[in-house]
Amino acid sequence: MNSVTVRIPGTTANLGSGFDTLGLAVALHNKAQLTRRAGRGPLITSPISDAARDGSTALFRSSSQAFFRRTRIPAFGFEIHLDGAVPIARGLGSSVTARLGCIAGLNALTGSTLDRHALLDLVSAEEGHPDNAAPAVFGGFTAAGFVGKEVRCIRTPIQKNVRFITLIPPFEVSTPEARRLVPLSFSKADTVHSLNRAALITAAFTSGNYTALKGCFDDRIHQPWRAKLIPQLDAVISAGVKAGAIGGWLSGSGSTLMCLATKGADTEAIAKAMLRRLPGSAVYVLKPDNDGVQLSV
Repeated sequence: MNSVTVRIPGTTANLGSGFDTLGLAVALHNKAQLTRRAGRGPLITSPISDAARDGSTALFRSSSQAFFRRTRIPAFGFEIHLDGAVPIARGLGSSVTARLGCIAGLNALTGSTLDRHALLDLVSAEEGHPDNAAPAVFGGFTAAGFVGKEVRCIRTPIQKNVRFITLIPPFEVSTPEARRLVPLSFSKADTVHSLNRAALITAAFTSGNYTALKGCFDDRIHQPWRAKLIPQLDAVISAGVKAGAIGGWLSGSGSTLMCLATKGADTEAIAKAMLRRLPGSAVYVLKPDNDGVQLSV
Protein backbone atom coordinates (compact mmCIF):
# COMPACT_ATOMS: atom_id res chain seq x y z
CA MET A 1 0.00 0.00 0.00
CA ASN A 2 1.48 3.35 -1.06
CA SER A 3 -1.27 5.70 0.11
CA VAL A 4 -3.96 5.65 2.78
CA THR A 5 -6.52 8.06 4.24
CA VAL A 6 -7.51 7.93 7.89
CA ARG A 7 -10.63 9.54 9.35
CA ILE A 8 -10.43 10.58 13.00
CA PRO A 9 -13.28 12.02 15.09
CA GLY A 10 -13.03 15.12 17.20
CA THR A 11 -13.36 14.55 20.92
CA THR A 12 -14.38 16.33 24.08
CA ALA A 13 -12.61 15.50 27.33
CA ASN A 14 -13.04 15.87 31.10
CA LEU A 15 -16.85 16.25 30.89
CA GLY A 16 -16.75 18.29 34.06
CA SER A 17 -14.90 16.51 36.85
CA GLY A 18 -13.50 13.57 34.87
CA PHE A 19 -10.16 15.40 34.57
CA ASP A 20 -7.72 13.65 32.19
CA THR A 21 -9.96 10.55 32.35
CA LEU A 22 -13.39 10.88 30.72
CA GLY A 23 -14.07 11.66 27.08
CA LEU A 24 -16.39 11.07 24.17
CA ALA A 25 -16.23 11.27 20.38
CA VAL A 26 -18.35 13.58 18.24
CA ALA A 27 -19.19 13.60 14.54
CA LEU A 28 -16.71 16.31 13.63
CA HIS A 29 -13.79 14.81 11.74
CA ASN A 30 -10.30 15.35 10.41
CA LYS A 31 -8.68 13.27 7.68
CA ALA A 32 -5.00 12.40 7.40
CA GLN A 33 -3.73 11.25 4.02
CA LEU A 34 -0.33 9.52 4.05
CA THR A 35 1.71 8.61 0.97
CA ARG A 36 5.10 6.94 0.82
CA ARG A 37 7.92 9.05 -0.62
CA ALA A 38 11.69 8.95 -1.01
CA GLY A 39 13.80 10.15 1.87
CA ARG A 40 13.23 9.92 5.60
CA GLY A 41 10.72 11.45 7.97
CA PRO A 42 7.43 13.24 7.34
CA LEU A 43 6.81 15.88 4.69
CA ILE A 44 3.83 18.02 5.65
CA THR A 45 2.01 19.38 2.65
CA SER A 46 -0.79 21.18 4.45
CA PRO A 47 -1.04 21.65 8.20
CA ILE A 48 -4.50 22.44 9.54
CA SER A 49 -3.43 26.05 9.68
CA ASP A 50 -0.31 28.02 8.87
CA ALA A 51 -0.07 29.09 12.50
CA ALA A 52 0.35 25.45 13.53
CA ARG A 53 3.03 24.59 10.98
CA ASP A 54 5.98 24.32 13.38
CA GLY A 55 3.96 22.46 16.01
CA SER A 56 2.58 20.04 13.43
CA THR A 57 6.06 19.26 12.14
CA ALA A 58 7.30 18.29 15.60
CA LEU A 59 4.11 16.39 16.36
CA PHE A 60 4.22 14.28 13.21
CA ARG A 61 7.92 13.61 13.62
CA SER A 62 7.48 12.50 17.23
CA SER A 63 4.47 10.32 16.40
CA SER A 64 6.18 8.60 13.47
CA GLN A 65 9.29 7.94 15.56
CA ALA A 66 7.13 6.38 18.28
CA PHE A 67 5.50 4.12 15.68
CA PHE A 68 8.78 2.95 14.15
CA ARG A 69 10.27 2.29 17.62
CA ARG A 70 7.24 0.27 18.69
CA THR A 71 7.03 -1.83 15.53
CA ARG A 72 10.79 -2.00 14.82
CA ILE A 73 10.01 -1.27 11.19
CA PRO A 74 12.80 0.72 9.46
CA ALA A 75 11.79 4.36 9.14
CA PHE A 76 10.89 5.65 5.69
CA GLY A 77 9.76 8.94 4.20
CA PHE A 78 6.11 9.80 3.86
CA GLU A 79 3.99 12.77 2.88
CA ILE A 80 1.12 13.69 5.20
CA HIS A 81 -1.81 15.96 4.45
CA LEU A 82 -4.12 16.74 7.37
CA ASP A 83 -7.32 18.70 7.09
CA GLY A 84 -10.92 18.66 8.24
CA ALA A 85 -13.43 20.31 10.54
CA VAL A 86 -11.71 19.93 13.94
CA PRO A 87 -10.26 23.35 14.85
CA ILE A 88 -6.89 23.87 16.51
CA ALA A 89 -6.58 24.91 20.18
CA ARG A 90 -10.31 24.77 20.87
CA GLY A 91 -10.47 21.74 23.17
CA LEU A 92 -11.77 19.29 20.56
CA GLY A 93 -8.77 16.97 20.33
CA SER A 94 -7.06 18.40 17.26
CA SER A 95 -3.63 17.19 18.38
CA VAL A 96 -4.97 13.68 18.83
CA THR A 97 -6.42 13.69 15.30
CA ALA A 98 -2.93 14.50 14.04
CA ARG A 99 -1.06 11.97 16.19
CA LEU A 100 -3.59 9.18 15.67
CA GLY A 101 -3.96 9.94 11.97
CA CYS A 102 -0.19 9.67 11.55
CA ILE A 103 0.26 6.49 13.59
CA ALA A 104 -2.83 4.69 12.24
CA GLY A 105 -1.84 5.68 8.70
CA LEU A 106 1.67 4.30 9.11
CA ASN A 107 0.17 1.16 10.62
CA ALA A 108 -1.89 0.68 7.47
CA LEU A 109 0.92 1.60 5.05
CA THR A 110 3.27 -0.96 6.56
CA GLY A 111 0.74 -3.73 7.03
CA SER A 112 1.55 -3.66 10.72
CA THR A 113 -0.70 -5.58 13.09
CA LEU A 114 -1.03 -3.00 15.85
CA ASP A 115 -4.58 -3.27 17.18
CA ARG A 116 -6.64 -0.40 18.59
CA HIS A 117 -5.32 -0.91 22.10
CA ALA A 118 -1.75 -0.61 20.85
CA LEU A 119 -2.70 2.55 18.93
CA LEU A 120 -4.22 3.96 22.11
CA ASP A 121 -1.07 3.20 24.12
CA LEU A 122 1.15 4.94 21.57
CA VAL A 123 -1.01 8.05 21.18
CA SER A 124 -1.63 8.36 24.93
CA ALA A 125 2.09 8.17 25.63
CA GLU A 126 2.68 10.97 23.14
CA GLU A 127 -0.19 13.06 24.57
CA GLY A 128 0.61 12.37 28.22
CA HIS A 129 -2.99 11.39 29.04
CA PRO A 130 -5.67 9.26 27.33
CA ASP A 131 -8.84 11.33 27.79
CA ASN A 132 -8.97 12.47 24.14
CA ALA A 133 -7.04 9.56 22.65
CA ALA A 134 -9.40 6.86 23.95
CA PRO A 135 -12.63 8.14 22.34
CA ALA A 136 -10.74 9.05 19.15
CA VAL A 137 -9.56 5.44 18.86
CA PHE A 138 -12.70 3.62 20.00
CA GLY A 139 -15.54 6.11 19.56
CA GLY A 140 -18.38 6.50 22.03
CA PHE A 141 -17.90 7.38 25.70
CA THR A 142 -14.68 6.27 27.37
CA ALA A 143 -13.15 6.19 30.82
CA ALA A 144 -9.41 5.67 30.49
CA GLY A 145 -6.23 5.91 32.52
CA PHE A 146 -2.71 4.54 32.79
CA VAL A 147 -2.43 1.30 34.75
CA GLY A 148 1.26 0.64 34.84
CA LYS A 149 2.61 1.48 31.39
CA GLU A 150 -0.56 0.53 29.55
CA VAL A 151 -3.84 2.36 29.17
CA ARG A 152 -6.93 0.76 30.68
CA CYS A 153 -9.99 1.85 28.72
CA ILE A 154 -13.68 1.11 29.30
CA ARG A 155 -15.85 2.12 26.37
CA THR A 156 -19.60 2.28 25.85
CA PRO A 157 -21.58 3.49 22.81
CA ILE A 158 -23.65 6.65 23.04
CA GLN A 159 -27.31 6.44 22.07
CA LYS A 160 -28.12 7.90 18.65
CA ASN A 161 -30.68 10.38 19.99
CA VAL A 162 -28.05 12.26 22.01
CA ARG A 163 -26.91 15.60 20.62
CA PHE A 164 -23.98 17.81 21.59
CA ILE A 165 -24.58 21.51 21.11
CA THR A 166 -21.06 22.76 20.54
CA LEU A 167 -20.11 26.42 20.75
CA ILE A 168 -16.65 27.22 19.39
CA PRO A 169 -15.51 30.75 20.32
CA PRO A 170 -13.49 32.85 17.87
CA PHE A 171 -10.39 32.61 20.07
CA GLU A 172 -7.94 29.87 21.03
CA VAL A 173 -6.88 28.63 24.44
CA SER A 174 -3.36 27.30 24.98
CA THR A 175 -3.48 23.92 26.72
CA PRO A 176 -0.20 24.53 28.63
CA GLU A 177 -1.50 27.90 29.81
CA ALA A 178 -4.83 26.37 30.86
CA ARG A 179 -3.02 23.62 32.78
CA ARG A 180 -0.89 26.14 34.63
CA LEU A 181 -4.03 27.72 36.05
CA VAL A 182 -5.16 24.51 37.74
CA PRO A 183 -3.98 24.28 41.39
CA LEU A 184 -1.57 21.54 42.47
CA SER A 185 -3.69 20.58 45.49
CA PHE A 186 -7.36 20.66 46.47
CA SER A 187 -9.43 20.60 49.62
CA LYS A 188 -10.92 17.36 50.87
CA ALA A 189 -14.40 18.65 50.08
CA ASP A 190 -13.53 19.51 46.46
CA THR A 191 -11.74 16.20 45.98
CA VAL A 192 -14.70 14.20 47.27
CA HIS A 193 -17.04 16.29 45.11
CA SER A 194 -14.92 15.54 42.03
CA LEU A 195 -14.83 11.80 42.73
CA ASN A 196 -18.58 11.78 43.23
CA ARG A 197 -19.32 13.63 40.01
CA ALA A 198 -16.92 11.57 37.92
CA ALA A 199 -18.50 8.37 39.23
CA LEU A 200 -22.05 9.59 38.59
CA ILE A 201 -21.20 10.78 35.07
CA THR A 202 -19.57 7.45 34.23
CA ALA A 203 -22.50 5.47 35.61
CA ALA A 204 -25.01 7.62 33.70
CA PHE A 205 -23.25 7.19 30.36
CA THR A 206 -22.60 3.47 30.76
CA SER A 207 -26.21 2.80 31.79
CA GLY A 208 -27.69 5.12 29.16
CA ASN A 209 -29.52 7.05 31.89
CA TYR A 210 -28.69 10.49 30.49
CA THR A 211 -31.27 12.34 32.58
CA ALA A 212 -29.17 11.38 35.62
CA LEU A 213 -26.46 13.70 34.29
CA LYS A 214 -28.50 16.75 35.24
CA GLY A 215 -26.58 18.79 37.82
CA CYS A 216 -23.49 16.59 37.61
CA PHE A 217 -21.20 18.83 35.54
CA ASP A 218 -20.58 21.37 38.34
CA ASP A 219 -16.84 20.83 38.43
CA ARG A 220 -14.60 22.32 41.15
CA ILE A 221 -11.22 21.03 39.95
CA HIS A 222 -10.40 22.79 36.68
CA GLN A 223 -13.33 24.72 35.23
CA PRO A 224 -13.46 27.50 37.86
CA TRP A 225 -9.79 28.30 37.27
CA ARG A 226 -9.95 28.11 33.49
CA ALA A 227 -12.95 30.42 33.47
CA LYS A 228 -10.38 33.21 33.71
CA LEU A 229 -9.57 32.46 30.07
CA ILE A 230 -13.23 32.20 29.08
CA PRO A 231 -15.23 34.65 31.23
CA GLN A 232 -18.50 33.69 29.51
CA LEU A 233 -18.13 30.00 30.46
CA ASP A 234 -20.81 29.78 33.16
CA ALA A 235 -23.21 32.12 31.36
CA VAL A 236 -23.08 30.09 28.12
CA ILE A 237 -23.66 26.77 29.88
CA SER A 238 -26.44 28.20 32.06
CA ALA A 239 -28.17 29.60 28.99
CA GLY A 240 -28.03 26.20 27.30
CA VAL A 241 -29.47 24.45 30.34
CA LYS A 242 -32.29 26.98 30.69
CA ALA A 243 -33.12 26.39 27.02
CA GLY A 244 -33.47 22.65 27.56
CA ALA A 245 -30.03 21.03 27.72
CA ILE A 246 -29.37 18.44 30.43
CA GLY A 247 -26.02 20.03 31.26
CA GLY A 248 -22.81 21.42 29.85
CA TRP A 249 -19.06 21.62 30.33
CA LEU A 250 -15.82 23.16 29.17
CA SER A 251 -14.48 20.93 26.40
CA GLY A 252 -10.96 19.91 27.35
CA SER A 253 -9.04 23.04 28.26
CA GLY A 254 -11.27 25.15 25.98
CA SER A 255 -12.20 27.35 24.41
CA THR A 256 -15.14 25.21 23.19
CA LEU A 257 -18.21 24.93 25.42
CA MET A 258 -20.55 21.99 25.01
CA CYS A 259 -24.06 21.13 26.14
CA LEU A 260 -25.77 17.74 25.99
CA ALA A 261 -29.39 17.22 24.97
CA THR A 262 -31.55 14.19 24.29
CA LYS A 263 -34.65 13.41 22.27
CA GLY A 264 -37.36 16.03 22.59
CA ALA A 265 -35.05 18.95 23.34
CA ASP A 266 -35.09 21.94 21.00
CA THR A 267 -31.44 21.90 19.98
CA GLU A 268 -31.85 24.98 17.79
CA ALA A 269 -33.18 26.96 20.75
CA ILE A 270 -30.30 25.71 22.91
CA ALA A 271 -27.77 26.74 20.27
CA LYS A 272 -29.30 30.21 19.92
CA ALA A 273 -29.36 30.70 23.70
CA MET A 274 -25.69 29.76 23.98
CA LEU A 275 -24.71 31.97 21.07
CA ARG A 276 -26.44 35.01 22.57
CA ARG A 277 -24.02 34.77 25.50
CA LEU A 278 -20.96 34.62 23.26
CA PRO A 279 -21.71 36.25 19.89
CA GLY A 280 -19.34 35.64 17.01
CA SER A 281 -18.88 31.99 17.87
CA ALA A 282 -19.58 29.01 15.61
CA VAL A 283 -22.29 26.65 16.85
CA TYR A 284 -22.81 23.06 15.75
CA VAL A 285 -25.35 20.45 16.78
CA LEU A 286 -23.27 17.28 16.66
CA LYS A 287 -24.16 13.60 16.76
CA PRO A 288 -22.00 11.13 18.71
CA ASP A 289 -19.36 9.17 16.83
CA ASN A 290 -19.42 5.52 17.91
CA ASP A 291 -16.91 4.29 15.30
CA GLY A 292 -13.65 5.92 16.30
CA VAL A 293 -10.69 5.99 13.93
CA GLN A 294 -11.40 4.52 10.50
CA LEU A 295 -9.51 3.89 7.29
CA SER A 296 -11.31 6.03 4.72
CA VAL A 297 -11.74 5.14 1.06
